[in-house]
Amino acid sequence: MRLIKFLPLIIIVLLCIFFFFSLNNDTTKLSSPLVGKDVPKFSVDRLFNSGKLTNEDLISDRPVILNIWSSWCIPCRAEHDVLMVLSELYDVDIYGLNYKDNETEAKNFIEGLGNPFEKIGVDTSGRSAINLGVYGVPETLIIQNGIIIYKHIGPIHMNELDEKILPLIKDL
Repeated sequence: MRLIKFLPLIIIVLLCIFFFFSLNNDTTKLSSPLVGKDVPKFSVDRLFNSGKLTNEDLISDRPVILNIWSSWCIPCRAEHDVLMVLSELYDVDIYGLNYKDNETEAKNFIEGLGNPFEKIGVDTSGRSAINLGVYGVPETLIIQNGIIIYKHIGPIHMNELDEKILPLIKDL
């Protein structure tokens, strides 16, 4: 009978412990079963132009970056400045995949913050992103010769650009 009185308190304490440990997990270290494999086939409409963005666009002997983003995503907005720097200062092709977004809002996002992308595909259903192994936005894939060589989960910060991304694209 006394245990029943303390049951809500016990549940709250257990939930707090669970959330504490889940917050300490670094999601950028989650592995992807697609690293080392070919980019899955996909074809989506483009955001600004007629035509398609397909997996074929990502096949190059040079490194190619695919960034999955949404206008409603706050971390995507924070990451966008880093993508702009990357596109302006380094010789790398960056493609975008707009995930489950409103087309007008996506266009406003790019027109307001700048366009670091060669092409932007629109994945309104989220199916292409799921096939690419995306957990959520933003995520970034580095691809060479059609093979995913690196996956970054979450926004890329300037220090991660220097420490993780640039060494990969410079070495290839």
